[in-house]
Amino acid sequence: MYRRALEGREKAWGLEHTLTLDTVNNLGILYADQGKMAEAEAMYRRALEGKEKAWGPEHPSTLVTVDNLGILYADQGKMAEAEAMYRRALEGKEKAWWPEPLSTLVTVDNLGSLYADQGKMAEAEA
Repeated sequence: MYRRALEGREKAWGLEHTLTLDTVNNLGILYADQGKMAEAEAMYRRALEGKEKAWGPEHPSTLVTVDNLGILYADQGKMAEAEAMYRRALEGKEKAWWPEPLSTLVTVDNLGSLYADQGKMAEAEA
């Protein structure tokens, strides 16, 4: 269904329309859930590039995709890449919104889990 929606949105609105990019991101989530990591990363990268272009690097929708890339990298054991994505998402969310909303706290939790998985207990606790 996502592929069908993506084809329709690309045809109707173009490759870089924000609604098209939302579907690209959703397809990335599906691929990640299916364990298709290369396909998921390709979708997230495409969505991220388009969202950065359309909305900028600190827009909430852009940061959701940054978070998704962080989760994907953590699932693959790419800890440095995951940390970079989580830190970028966290900094952007704290700057764009405020430090307490749910989405920001999800990123804080993701970063804490990443640190715990690496044995960086002081960072995880903070």
